[in-house]
Amino acid sequence: MRLTDFKVLTFDCYGTLIDWETGMVEALKPLTSRLKAPLSRNHILEAHARHEASQQEATPGKRYSDLLAVVFKRLAEEWGVHATWDEALAYGNSIRDWPAFPDSAKALQYLKSHYKLVILSNVDNLSFAHSNRRLQVEFDAIYTAEDIGSYKPSERNFAYMLAKLEQRGIAKADILHTAESLFHDHVPAKKVGLATAWIHRRHAEEGSGATLALAEPPKTDFRFTSMAALAEAHRSDLERG
Repeated sequence: MRLTDFKVLTFDCYGTLIDWETGMVEALKPLTSRLKAPLSRNHILEAHARHEASQQEATPGKRYSDLLAVVFKRLAEEWGVHATWDEALAYGNSIRDWPAFPDSAKALQYLKSHYKLVILSNVDNLSFAHSNRRLQVEFDAIYTAEDIGSYKPSERNFAYMLAKLEQRGIAKADILHTAESLFHDHVPAKKVGLATAWIHRRHAEEGSGATLALAEPPKTDFRFTSMAALAEAHRSDLERG
């Protein structure tokens, strides 16, 4: 299997293209600055992952920015810190400020000349529009949790995407799903029969960060530590012919 075997790259956005962990930690500072004892970055992120995953399961139709406001409230309760609902709403709206990884835009611009690029993201449309400006590329299709009414790792999200792409004449075998999160993306992608590329952004980090840890990680077809490395591997494939 080679990267040049595929015609479409479908992407998770947050954690893969947008540095959501840095965005989260920065936007949570109004809350974490009130703690009596400081928490490590991973402690903050793993607590966030627990509350986010449970809230996504409980309220699959809630817009992501609104869901993050509830996560903020749950974190304040867990940590015993007073927080207002206005602060919670501000956190939900912070998605627009989350930075892109430094290599994302350049890699996407290169890949755009070789593939159709598609987003499948656990986000709302307005929040993604802000992130899309940071990525500096026009995607061929954008499928959000707001569109679908559920959150990954639900296979429903992948079924929705595959049905829409099939209507455009794109076969499953032509698609490489490209993502960081094993929990949100690689497990369900493998269940529906997609080839996958793991963008292992957290390769130098301990813990599972902003996604739930898995007892058994799924097999992936490709593994890269950055989007730049994926783009470079594609160049190498082309040179080999």
